[in-house]
This record gives sequence, structure tokens and C-alpha cells, in this order.
Amino acid sequence: MILESPARAIDLEIKVSAPETGSDLPVILLSHGHGNSNFLSSLHGYGPLADFWAAHGFVVIQPTHLDSKTLGLRNSDDPQAPLYWRSRAEDMRHILDQLDRIEAVVRGLAGRVDRARIAVAGHSLGGHTASMLLGMRVTDPTDEIEVNLTDTRVKAGVVLAAPGNGEDLAPFASKHYPVLRRSDFSAMTTPALVIAGDKDLNANFCDRVSYRTDAYFSSPGPKSLLTVFGAEHILGGVSGYDAAETSDENPARVATVRALAWAYLRTALYPGDPAWTDAVAALANDPHPIGRVETK
Repeated sequence: MILESPARAIDLEIKVSAPETGSDLPVILLSHGHGNSNFLSSLHGYGPLADFWAAHGFVVIQPTHLDSKTLGLRNSDDPQAPLYWRSRAEDMRHILDQLDRIEAVVRGLAGRVDRARIAVAGHSLGGHTASMLLGMRVTDPTDEIEVNLTDTRVKAGVVLAAPGNGEDLAPFASKHYPVLRRSDFSAMTTPALVIAGDKDLNANFCDRVSYRTDAYFSSPGPKSLLTVFGAEHILGGVSGYDAAETSDENPARVATVRALAWAYLRTALYPGDPAWTDAVAALANDPHPIGRVETK
């Protein structure tokens, strides 16, 4: 589906996955990463997450952000290239502005979306995008002005393997992705689950193992942190089925990550739903757990 976007280099293309039945369906906006794959970093990726969440009661909306390699804009002279970090967050807000049209166009969806229960999820740079909607502030490197794109329509989030606060950003990332130098999580008050692999270490970004957990430790509660044992940046393969970029392919790990994320959002959006409590208990009681959860 195409959403007209006059202020954008090209119109915004989205994919909508939804249950065939049910009403008052909650929504997840799912933001892809900035990876080198041609199609995983677009609306065509993240099937292991999108398919599962849609099969378990969520309307999942996936945009193709301007940094996707499918669009060929990374090397343009646009001052936002190559990350298009501001445009990414604005894409998500534009989707929310256009929910009426999305409902009307997607066959069988009209009248079935619960506008009061909207969540955001994102992996890698998509986690940075999700964090902006949840309240993280960034400093625009072109003018040193703080940017706030928080959206109060978003009630909860899942931040997977996202960039950290940037205080000790490595020289490579500091040079090529200067917006990552200053990310401020102190006002990220929206409830969120932060997911990080304990083997997700990339010296081009930071040599600190805890870099991917900054969204948890540097933000106020309520927050939860899922640390995934043995997981690298793709968390076992969340970006696509049989993706060659997955250095730690592990279907069981993906299954657990997506199920825990689903459980978190169920409880965050439906207070009193025991899904998250039950999932955390099951993880803790597993004799060979894939990770651990902590909450504040």
C-alpha cells in the first residue's frame, strides 16, 4: 500500500499484516534496521516477527524507510542520508495520521482497529526509531538542536538491539553516523521492553558490551530488559527467514524473543493480562533459559 507523502523524497510504501478475524485489534508499527541486505531492510523483512505477531492478534504495519537499500537513496546528497533518522520517525507518525485510510483500503480491516492500543517495535536502527517515538531525544548534528518526536498515541514499545546513548561511540560510527553521538533516554517514559544479545558487540559502534542496553539503564521506568544469552546483533534471525546476515542463526532463540515481545505488549496494552507475568515465569523456570529478564 502507498501513502502519499508530499514532504518525502518518495511516497511511503507500507505492508499491513492482520488477523483474518477479531475486532478491536491492537497495532504494532514495526521499523526495520539499516542493514546491508537489499530487502530485509524494507517492508519485505522481519517475517519471523511480523507473521507471529499478526497470527497472535496484532495488526502489524511495516514501512519501507528512506534508508532502505531498495530505494537507492543512501548515497544521495540529502542531508539526512544515509540514516534518514528523522524521516524514519516521521514515517511512523504519518502512518498513525493515516490509520483511517489504511483501514479503508486494506480489505476486511475497516472498523477492526483499536486506536487506543498502539505499540512500536524496531530492530537496530529501527530500535532507534522506536525509541524516538517512545520519548528518546536526539541532537541534530547539522544544527545542534535537540529533536523531540515523541508520539503519545504510542502506548508501549519493544526496542531490539538498538544503538546506545553515544557517549563512547566509536570513531567510525561517530564520523559516518553523527546523530548517534547524542541520544538522551532520560525522557523516554513510555513503557518499553529492551531486548539485547549479550554477544552483540561491534567495535565500529562501541567496544562496551552493555551498549545495546542503554535504552533500559539510561531511561526511567517502567521498563523491562531481556538479555538474550549467546545472541549477536540479529538475535538468532529476527530480520528474516534463513537470512545470510544472521551470524547466530537459532530458530528457538527467535521463537522465544518474539513470544516474549508479544507477551510484553499484551500486558502493556491490556493491564491485568497475565501474558507477561506468565512468560517471565516460564523463562525463569526453564532449566536451560535463553536469557533473563529484569524490570524497573
